[in-house]
Amino acid sequence: MRLGRIASPDGVAFVAIEGDGDSAVAREIAEHPFGTPTFTGRQWSLSDVRLLAPILASKVVCIGKNYEAHAAEMGGAAPDDPVIFIKPNTSIIGPRVPIMRPPNSSRVDYEGELAIVIGRPCKDVAAADAASVILGYTVANDVTARDQQQVDGQWTRAKGYDTFCPLGPWIETELDPSDLQIRTELDGVVKQQSRTGLLVHDVGAIVEWISAIMTLLPGDVILTGTPEGIGPMTAGQEVSVTVEGIGTLVNPVVDRS
Repeated sequence: MRLGRIASPDGVAFVAIEGDGDSAVAREIAEHPFGTPTFTGRQWSLSDVRLLAPILASKVVCIGKNYEAHAAEMGGAAPDDPVIFIKPNTSIIGPRVPIMRPPNSSRVDYEGELAIVIGRPCKDVAAADAASVILGYTVANDVTARDQQQVDGQWTRAKGYDTFCPLGPWIETELDPSDLQIRTELDGVVKQQSRTGLLVHDVGAIVEWISAIMTLLPGDVILTGTPEGIGPMTAGQEVSVTVEGIGTLVNPVVDRS
C-alpha cells in the first residue's frame, strides 16, 4: 500500500494512493495510517491534490557514513558502529517544495537516501524483529550545509535548517529494502547511483541500534545514509531522488533571502 498526505480543496488528509498515472486516486484515511487504516469513503484524483510530506515525525534520526564509498569520499572509513544524528522535524518538507539555501552557507549539498518510517512505539527492538515495527519506507534528501559541517565539527547546524529534510512522495508499506537502487539527479544529470545492498549497517541493524538508545514513536523517520557522489546545489537547480520500488522525490532549489 502507498500511504501519503495530501492537501485538497477539503483540507489536509492521510490517504492511500491507488493506481498510476492519470488514473491514480487518493482515498481518504480516517484519523491516521497506523495499524489497519479505515477509510472515510471520500477520494480525489491524484492530479487534483497536492502531495505533502507523507508523515509528521516527532524526530528524524539519521545514520552517517553508512556506505563505504561515501565514507571514503568524506576522507575516512565507515565506522564499526552506526553514527547517528538528529534533524529537527521543522526541517521536513514535501515534494516540489523549495529547498532554501541559507545566506550564511557557501555550499549546500544533496544526499539521496532511503528512509524508514516507524509504525508503532518501540524500544530495544532486535534486528530480526525490525520489520514488525516499521510502517514502510519513503525517499529522503538529507540536505547539508557542507561548509558549516566542516567548520562546526558536529552536524546539528549543517543538517538542521528549515527545508533540509525533503520526504516523499509517499510511504510504500510492501517493500523489501535489502537491495534497492537509489539514484540522485541534479537537473537531470545522475550524481549518485548505488544500491541499498551496500549499506554497511542494514535496516534491521539500524533499528536495533537506535531503539536501544531512544524510544521510537509512530511516524518517526530514520534516514539510512547516503551513497557516494554528494555535491553542491545552486539556486535555480532541481534535485530528484529515486528509490526503486517507491518513487521519485523532486525539489527545486532557491536562495533564502
